[in-house]
Amino acid sequence: MAYDNDNIFAKILRGEMPCVKVYEDEHTLAFMDVMPQAPGHTLVIPKSSAENIYDLAPDAAASLIQSTQKVAKAVKQALQCGGIMLAQLNEAPAGQSVFHIHFHVIPRNEGVDLRLHAKDFVEASELEPIAAKIRAAIT
Repeated sequence: MAYDNDNIFAKILRGEMPCVKVYEDEHTLAFMDVMPQAPGHTLVIPKSSAENIYDLAPDAAASLIQSTQKVAKAVKQALQCGGIMLAQLNEAPAGQSVFHIHFHVIPRNEGVDLRLHAKDFVEASELEPIAAKIRAAIT
């Protein structure tokens, strides 16, 4: 499948769709998931057009994992969670629903179940206070 320039993440990168931004650098963007599995669920995407891990250039992959690590550390610190779950899905059979490569950074605490993904939409006004905590923790 060819990269779809009209996917939601491509639109966010072009500024055509809003997001609650957590972190941005020259190569990546991190923002709150609007259908979070847990409070603080953050997405990290490359600015390059790549559908999945197979299409991502090695230098873009390096930038993506570096930003994912930075965001994961900030989420853990800001939310004082017990752990962080990282998820990166490739192709529909694996559960990928937005065909622009991305990492999910999901805070986890023992005994707290994850919500179903892509089920409940959360307004930006609810996400912003959490994003502010994460932004403050990014070094």
